[in-house]
Amino acid sequence: MCRFIETIRVEDGHPCLLSLHEERMNRTRVAFFPEAPLASLADCFSEGMAGAGVWKWRLVYDREGIRECTCTPYVMRRVERLRLVSDDTIDYAYKRADRSALEACFARRGTADDVLIVRGGLLTDTSIANVALWDGRRWCTPARPLLQGVRRRALLEAGLMEERDIPADGLGRYSRIRLFNALIGWGEVELPVRALTD
Repeated sequence: MCRFIETIRVEDGHPCLLSLHEERMNRTRVAFFPEAPLASLADCFSEGMAGAGVWKWRLVYDREGIRECTCTPYVMRRVERLRLVSDDTIDYAYKRADRSALEACFARRGTADDVLIVRGGLLTDTSIANVALWDGRRWCTPARPLLQGVRRRALLEAGLMEERDIPADGLGRYSRIRLFNALIGWGEVELPVRALTD
């Protein structure tokens, strides 16, 4: 049976972007399990699950509901170099528990810390994060990411970046790249574009 995940940042006991996570989870449930009732993430979180600092709240769910629920201290993975990796068939439009396609791309990173996946000549995401690139005036995020991340949506709605098709061969127009996801905050991981290798 197909299983999906949500990973939520919890700061000092407070789950972040909870309504966006719940909306994405229920959108996935409607797409794959239309007869299943909608779920409430707030009902799954209890005081005392996470203490001070940043925690990773991970839920695995399927047709029957939430199957696993863990909350562990979050340790951000260090990323200093990215390798461009092409895969024109990869599809991760839904946050599946099966990450084998992403893991296959990640395995091609060589000496880099992660990969930046190129699909159809356009930048998408790393194996774990959405990206945005600085063109000297604004932050631009790929218009066709592998996954429509919840922080990506929040940043777009706040006007902090704009969507744009970013060809892999057009990286010279940009100077900086930021990685972000539900756990990695905006501006926490920023690299020079020269940190990308192919």
